[in-house]
Amino acid sequence: MQSVRVLSGIGDKGPACMQLNTGNRRWLLDCGFGPEAHAHFDPRWLKGADAVFITHDHIDHIGGAIYAVEAGLPIYATAQTAKALPPAAKVNLLPEQGVSVIDGVQLTTGRNGHAMGGVWMHFALGEGLFYSGDWSEESDWFPLDLPPPAATAILDCSYQLDDVPQTERFAALDALLDRLEGQVLLPVPPSGRAGEMALHLIRRYGHASVMLDPECQAVLATGLRSGTLGVDAAKIAPLLARGPLDEARFLVCDTPNADGGAAWGYVRAWHESGRLGRDAHVVFTGHMTAHARGICSVPGGYFQRWNVHPPLRDQVRMLERLGAKRFAPAFCTQPEDYLIEDLGVEVFMHDPVRL
Repeated sequence: MQSVRVLSGIGDKGPACMQLNTGNRRWLLDCGFGPEAHAHFDPRWLKGADAVFITHDHIDHIGGAIYAVEAGLPIYATAQTAKALPPAAKVNLLPEQGVSVIDGVQLTTGRNGHAMGGVWMHFALGEGLFYSGDWSEESDWFPLDLPPPAATAILDCSYQLDDVPQTERFAALDALLDRLEGQVLLPVPPSGRAGEMALHLIRRYGHASVMLDPECQAVLATGLRSGTLGVDAAKIAPLLARGPLDEARFLVCDTPNADGGAAWGYVRAWHESGRLGRDAHVVFTGHMTAHARGICSVPGGYFQRWNVHPPLRDQVRMLERLGAKRFAPAFCTQPEDYLIEDLGVEVFMHDPVRL
């Protein structure tokens, strides 16, 4: 039977992992860890699996890949995503835009508007299966390709029924940054919103006000060489050619929850020196783990969302484009809310669904 099942990633912002049965193969779509420290990948999800497909390199989609590597399973991913896999991974490269035939199944991939090298996946099984992974239509940095029709969809609904557009998010972020005195740390995923955020800050405050940490510099240098980013991407090039400038007003640094990397180094140093909340501040813009929420509980910590997932209006529009008959609202804490929304499509959650 051709079917799909959400193993993990519905009912919480937890590890992404979907099980797809093609009729003669069992595939896992994503194998995440986190984002919360206690949200582990369960190796039992690999039982009977023949291959793993990974949409992008953020930890909640790729963090459990080591288990697939240890099991000797082939892993399908784009070249950019594959860079984040362990060296022993048996990688089969997928195009960021294109069609592949794998074990007789046609797989179409397209850019997801969310991360460098990130893709959505469309499987020509039954009346079509669309798995968005994470996606966004609001980025000027990452392009989004539109998928073919599909009757069944597993859709990124990380923001649930929130319908605030990016333009309003930008206005609120700008207002917050304008009133903060001193330095501001913006923790980010380097392959995600780092470059787009740096470009936004450059446009508003100038090049001299922005610093990228070495991890962000390295990842964004690769992205610029690829030529696949937004039309104004080259404007961040001056930030890649200079060393760290601790006196810059805005510090765009890895990791997104300031639980490692340069971001955690700055938070710790500012706290120990007494600067945090006085002339040094931390602004989180994405999903916050317990670590990030702890920082926001003291003076100097703030949260202001930057849309990297679709608001409700874009979720609805994607379902209409697909012509979907059923969908799973993935990566949100209360998927049952969609049961009372009049979206015109059936909602499924944990039980397997025939394609």
